[in-house]
Amino acid sequence: MPLIYKKKASLTLYIAVLTFCMYSSVYAFRKPFTVASFGEKEMLGISYQTLLIISQVIGYMLSKFAGIRFISSLKRTGRWKTTVMIMTCAWMSLFLFAILPDWAGVLCFLVNGFLLGFMWGIVFSYAEGRNSTDFIGSVMAISFIFAGGFTRSAGKWLMTEYDISSKWMPFMTGMLFAVPLIVFIYLLERVPAPDEKDIENRVERKSMNAADRRKIVREFSAGIIVLCIVYTFLTIIRDLRDNFMGNIWEELGYANDYTVFARSETRISAWLLLIMALLVLIRKNINAFRIIHILIMAGFLIAGVSSALFYTGHLQGSWWMQTVGLGLYMAYIPFNAIFFDRMIATFRIAGNVGFLIYITDAFGYLGSVTIMLVKEATTLQIRWADFYSRGVIMFALIGVVGTAYSLYYFNNKYRNQSHHA
Repeated sequence: MPLIYKKKASLTLYIAVLTFCMYSSVYAFRKPFTVASFGEKEMLGISYQTLLIISQVIGYMLSKFAGIRFISSLKRTGRWKTTVMIMTCAWMSLFLFAILPDWAGVLCFLVNGFLLGFMWGIVFSYAEGRNSTDFIGSVMAISFIFAGGFTRSAGKWLMTEYDISSKWMPFMTGMLFAVPLIVFIYLLERVPAPDEKDIENRVERKSMNAADRRKIVREFSAGIIVLCIVYTFLTIIRDLRDNFMGNIWEELGYANDYTVFARSETRISAWLLLIMALLVLIRKNINAFRIIHILIMAGFLIAGVSSALFYTGHLQGSWWMQTVGLGLYMAYIPFNAIFFDRMIATFRIAGNVGFLIYITDAFGYLGSVTIMLVKEATTLQIRWADFYSRGVIMFALIGVVGTAYSLYYFNNKYRNQSHHA
């Protein structure tokens, strides 16, 4: 293999591992609290744990709306300063949660979610616009599957082995990852920018102003609307699994197994990395863009069918949790890592991935918050596993139909563009 290709492959692997480690560390400041036990504690008639989750997700949703402008206009210089400020404040919000009264803790997680919601766009900005972005982005996206399980297990380990309280566990888990996070920020800032071949094939990425954002929305309005609808339903079912994973595993009989989170999510991560990484072999952007649509539809089908089998008693609970996770993330990861990167490259759009990701993310988390509030407002007392499996079946059907329309829309858009070129 020529030396230049060896260097390129090494750089790709280096950036992939670095972004994976970076975002895994970010998750340590976000998700571990979901496995904490607050007993029967309630506020406003809602369980305290659920109220914390809802508060954090509301903060996350607000950051996505704010990020449409903030992330799309992010300059390439000085990103590390923004990252340090955000992560420090997010960690301090967990410290305040530990020492303040319960009602103030809800506000702490609102702030925590708002701050951490910007981190995906910042970290991904180091990876986008490269010929190897499919692989780098997939590895980075796998981090929130692996890290979701790993950091929860870390939090559960602190409580089980060191008797750390539920109030202090989120802050202490962040402390475990604080030093690695600083190292990863430093290394990420030193990553080389995309080279000329990257720019030739994937288009140069640039910060966007209001006129740039309006132009993209006007040109692809119908497709963006459909994608927002699909992604909203996908985020709802993905986020419910992510936030209430501890409750579901407990109902399935794994209450005292703190390794189940890391074990199940690591298996899912390995399979998805293999599937998504193969997209880097597809050089023509429109072909990759079409295949990504097919992968998303396949993910919805896997999630829906496995949930139907579980609900009817034909699939064991542990297998269902892993299979539905595989399907959901098969659909979810492309939206966060490669879908919009290939879309920009296919249609030669002047802009960046962050703008499109944060549009869909904003409405996705709006839907997620709405469903959680509706569930808490109803008087129905149902098990999370039952509630969740039913929701996946319904939303998977919507996802398949919406993604099929998106494929039809963008295919026509590409043909028309090619015809007039």
